[in-house]
Amino acid sequence: MSADPAHRGARGAALRFELLGPVRAWRDGTELDVGFPQQRALLALLLAYEGRPVPAGELLGLLWPGHPPASAPNVVRRYLGALRRLLEPDLPPRAPGRRLLRHPGGHLLEVTPDEVDLLRFRELTRQGIRAAVTGRAEAAALRFTDALGEWRGPVAMGIAAAARGHVRFTAVGRELLETARLAADAALLCGRTAQILPALRRATALDPLDEPLHARLILSLAACGLQAEALTAYEDVRRRLAAELGITPGTELAAAHTRVLRQDVGRLTSGPRVDVGRKTPVVRVSRPGTAVDSRGEGGAPGAAPAVPDGTPSTGHTRLPPDIHGFTGRKAELEWLTAARDAVTGTAGAPAAVWIGGMAGVGKTALAVHWAHRAAGHFPDGHLYAALRGSDPARAPAEPEEALRAMLTALGVPATRMPAGAAALTGLYRTLLAGRRVLVVLDDAAGTEQLRPLLPAAPGCLALVTSRHALPGLIASGARPLRLEPPPADDARAMLARLIGADRAAAEPGAADEILLRSGRLPLALAVVAERAAGHREIPLADTAAYLREKEGTLDAFSGGATADVRVAFLGSYRLLSPEAARLFRLLPRHGGPSLTPASAAALAGLPVRGARRLLGELAESHLITEHTPGHYTLHRLLGAFAAERARHT
Repeated sequence: MSADPAHRGARGAALRFELLGPVRAWRDGTELDVGFPQQRALLALLLAYEGRPVPAGELLGLLWPGHPPASAPNVVRRYLGALRRLLEPDLPPRAPGRRLLRHPGGHLLEVTPDEVDLLRFRELTRQGIRAAVTGRAEAAALRFTDALGEWRGPVAMGIAAAARGHVRFTAVGRELLETARLAADAALLCGRTAQILPALRRATALDPLDEPLHARLILSLAACGLQAEALTAYEDVRRRLAAELGITPGTELAAAHTRVLRQDVGRLTSGPRVDVGRKTPVVRVSRPGTAVDSRGEGGAPGAAPAVPDGTPSTGHTRLPPDIHGFTGRKAELEWLTAARDAVTGTAGAPAAVWIGGMAGVGKTALAVHWAHRAAGHFPDGHLYAALRGSDPARAPAEPEEALRAMLTALGVPATRMPAGAAALTGLYRTLLAGRRVLVVLDDAAGTEQLRPLLPAAPGCLALVTSRHALPGLIASGARPLRLEPPPADDARAMLARLIGADRAAAEPGAADEILLRSGRLPLALAVVAERAAGHREIPLADTAAYLREKEGTLDAFSGGATADVRVAFLGSYRLLSPEAARLFRLLPRHGGPSLTPASAAALAGLPVRGARRLLGELAESHLITEHTPGHYTLHRLLGAFAAERARHT
């Protein structure tokens, strides 16, 4: 992709930036010295925002993860001024410039898509996805390979480790790994595995415990005739999983190993698993008759094609993998099954179920696990879309984008895709008419986003997860299921599953303290267990003591390789109104066991009516819990998060 010459000329010298590896910049082909690590970090964050304003508070938080000093704003201004002069050395003093701009929402780095490796990577990935979902595996493999060619190492190298842990950079890292998976699937399908091996090796080195990624590396090595290396790669990851997590290989990794042993690794007969765009929802696709079963064995799932006459075929859309060793939630699973039976056992209207609760409580895990259990009751297909309603790094999926993704999954070719949300909704509901389909809509942002995605056919069930209350969805007839942290016995069983039953039984007191300090929140337990499993020589008592030492902060529950409680809470907090966010930050000052509108009004200096409204907003976002009418409680980890936000504001 090339920049518009007129646009480039209007802004002066040609610039080029790199973020997917060392942070670097060039002007007219000459590399620039982008300064000290702090200044380099600011440039990296400006690049990661893709030409959108970066709030001043986020710039401060990047350089000073704790409480910034009083001089911090002046320091940031100096760094930004130095970057402005570096990018436009001929700029007159005090001139605003045309590159690094100040906006009401923060500071913005004006760039074109061809100037930044991240933007080129994302565009090439989008092109690969479009090729994959329309059945052009070879074109998809080429585009994905080109996208991965922009990747030269860990994201934002050359800045402080703490700054590299920023959610924007970790999200980019996840994008790179996901594109590597997509590239492997497409290459296995069309026989071009040799060209993606270097990127796959780099990806598995960056995430040595990602089983799906290692499964693809093993299959790709074998497809290239490197069977001995494939078996060695499997043995390496098997030992690593046992040593660091105390687990055996899961279904997908074991299936890849079996295929290599049987020398059954040629071209796949099903298409790539597709995350439909960085700006569109996730839709994973398989089709009837392939070797892919509900557990993910056999091969990578593929897009269902249109039948020869152009009429869209029924799409059997792949659910995310089931949760291995799912623990507890017996009552909730039975409730969901009863809701399913009420729909599939009668000729009544289509139904929707809403699973809500605070961040990290296990909504998606429950929905995915139950969906796998119930899949056989929906013989005409299973649709899954991740709507990103609380993603702190990306905007929620637009309904039209989600509809296009699901219609593609149902086999509608791009040439037959209608224009406009109304026409897309009509075609979507026509395809589902007379069929029994399970539609999982994960992490919804609101009712308006959902309405076009809900099936209208009797016998269909929409399973919606959201950390928002969605009163409009409930008012339209959806059945609500609100999740709380699991009871102590279930939480104890979950911890034992994650760290090993023998280890938990050997130190029951320490295990119980871990449950207490984590507030029995599944996401927090997963972070603690990840660290405990990686250091089996450290007694659980030491882990419990560390949690005790970090009480009142989220330091012990953040920074995990696969989970981060602080980031999860941030996804809810960022959507609050400024008034509700202010009240939330004040809540840790309330010493009583229960919060009321009157006590909140006194705490925040507000009228009782205004405090009641803000408490309702916090409750709808599941940042507080209304345990009885007009009485609210704050989860201990949310209290720690609120205190952190208060210190950083």
